[in-house]
Amino acid sequence: MKKLISQGAEAKIYLDKNVVTKDRIIKSYRHPQLDQKIRTRRTKSEAKLLTKAKQFANIPAVISTDKFNIQIEHIPGDKLSETLNTYPEKKQFSIMQNLGKQVASLHENNIIHGDLTTSNTILRTTEPLAAADSKAPKAQGSRQATTTQSKLASTNAPKEQLFIIDFGLGFISQRIEDKAVDIHLIKQALEAKHFQNHKQLFKQFIKGYKFPQTKEVLTQLEKVESRGRYKH
Repeated sequence: MKKLISQGAEAKIYLDKNVVTKDRIIKSYRHPQLDQKIRTRRTKSEAKLLTKAKQFANIPAVISTDKFNIQIEHIPGDKLSETLNTYPEKKQFSIMQNLGKQVASLHENNIIHGDLTTSNTILRTTEPLAAADSKAPKAQGSRQATTTQSKLASTNAPKEQLFIIDFGLGFISQRIEDKAVDIHLIKQALEAKHFQNHKQLFKQFIKGYKFPQTKEVLTQLEKVESRGRYKH
């Protein structure tokens, strides 16, 4: 059964089983023909951006598109804005480095997210299949037994993947300024929702954010922050 899970100024988001549908809302203040044209263009652009971004980072797959809506793979998991603070510090740092790496890969390919916050990042944990002890090979000798147990433990450990979602404000740009603003947004999100440890978390993000233009982007970030233009 289709369930409304979110509504913003531009779209309504529905969930039906494992499919998320983003349905762009009619804007009554626009001429009907213009409204249809704008919604169709934005839907098409977002679908193309998601498909391109998926080549470089963990992004939900586009299932299908229509004139005014996109059907996207549902990613069940923890929204980092709600859960990051509850994880052990080592796990928090690992997650932020992972996010930095993925954003660097997007930026290297001139993909700007436009709303880069921990609300738009999800940590998915995949539980392994239960180990079938009866089918496991019986090891001979303590060293072989230890090796076999180690392999089984590795195979049966939960697997975690970090996903970046919601590219509704995303676009393609080579501008260093646009990449710096993306970084400014995640920095602000950490300061606002994860203030207990925001400096260390951002430091870990930057550790992962490595690509040929990193230095230029971080220099521009200082200018963005000094202007204060993008502060909420």
